[in-house]
Amino acid sequence: MSAAIRIVEGGLFTTVQDLGRPGYQRLGVPVSGALDPISLRTANLILGNPPGTAALEMCRVGCTIEVEAASVRVALAGATVAHPMLESFVLHRGETLRIGRIAGGACYLAVEGGFDIAPVLGSRSTYTRAGFGGLHGGRLQAGDRLPLVRPLAESRRERRLPHPVPAERERPLRVLLGPQADHFAEAAIDALLSSDFTVTPEADRMGLRLAGPLLTHSGRPEIASDGNATGCLQVPGSGQPIALLPDRHTTGGYPKICTVVTADLHRLGQAIPGTVLRFEAVAPEQARMALRKLETAMAGMADLLREA
Repeated sequence: MSAAIRIVEGGLFTTVQDLGRPGYQRLGVPVSGALDPISLRTANLILGNPPGTAALEMCRVGCTIEVEAASVRVALAGATVAHPMLESFVLHRGETLRIGRIAGGACYLAVEGGFDIAPVLGSRSTYTRAGFGGLHGGRLQAGDRLPLVRPLAESRRERRLPHPVPAERERPLRVLLGPQADHFAEAAIDALLSSDFTVTPEADRMGLRLAGPLLTHSGRPEIASDGNATGCLQVPGSGQPIALLPDRHTTGGYPKICTVVTADLHRLGQAIPGTVLRFEAVAPEQARMALRKLETAMAGMADLLREA
């Protein structure tokens, strides 16, 4: 039997995710991929994997796995769990790892070498709404076996990072106004940038419904359908925004008041019901600078790796 890890308990919503499948939105296929791509890349960095290697994304309550291989090296990154974070460790045949409660949105369990799963449209990300990608197109269930590329952990010392990538987590989420900001009253823009918005229980990998002051449209609350992007805040007739996440529809007919900048998408992806979000408008050059700063910090993490 091939080397694998077996799912003993699937947790609340555990899927296989990588950095997504760009290039197919014109066909109605969303990019999907990790809610928090920075944490996915971090877990892979610790293990020496390519940054986009597929891992397990666990939301709110993690899974329990059993090792069906001689050994496997793993690393955890993202929202905190009751196991060593940001460092590698080895599990041996028959051993189990129970993740349990996750103190935040998403935690990533990466394995050395990755999973031996065939890509769909160039990606191993699971898109559950259409039932493809990942292991079988859905969230992982008890009894599922995830084949491993490596049947045995590499013989080397463990590695750890002293801290996650700096992410300016205390500041508001930076946004670019638009692309349909002109469809809203000036008071709505002011409310967007000066008020708290709370993530409601209506939250999944497709989007987060937010509760806050009404964002009043200046005209009709519909537009001719146009392209959606991860991080857009679309506002239906209710006046309550929906923050779009990786599994969002590729087009939509609600005006989009703003878009969260790329450098802050991983923070948006970690939001859970009850999280309070605030927004700060920036200029395009500031958005580009923020992304360069984040990527520079990410590149510098390799120099911080230490033997555990």
